Amino acid sequence: MDNTSNNANRSGPLPQEGSAGEPARPMEGQAAAAPNVSRAPLTLGGGASAPAAPVAPAAPRPVIPRPVAARPAPATGATDRITACKTFFTKMHPGAIHFLDEQITKWLAENPQIAIKHTNVVQGDITEKKEEPNIVIVIWY
Repeated sequence: MDNTSNNANRSGPLPQEGSAGEPARPMEGQAAAAPNVSRAPLTLGGGASAPAAPVAPAAPRPVIPRPVAARPAPATGATDRITACKTFFTKMHPGAIHFLDEQITKWLAENPQIAIKHTNVVQGDITEKKEEPNIVIVIWY
């Protein structure tokens, strides 16, 4: 909150409210913040003038709750829960990765009811006969 614009023309410190038994006064150029206070002169009944009609206080306005904007849903495949996963892996050379792409495409074509929720891709060494770098793809559906 930026309150510097209200006090830009003041050169001295702000007075403390209620100091030395004095009531707090509004700052220069600002109206008092009491909405139900009458500004009409007060008659004490000793003068010849008729008393002023009392000012009815303004009716309180009901508080209307404002709707909160809904957060957008994350961009995932479907809103159902994850039910299973399928793991694919291959060695790290171009021919094997191309073959992996074909395997995943074929599996998805054979199972059109599958909605992919999440995927993980990890690269690391897998030990079979010898230790070789592999890529592992896990598809959660």
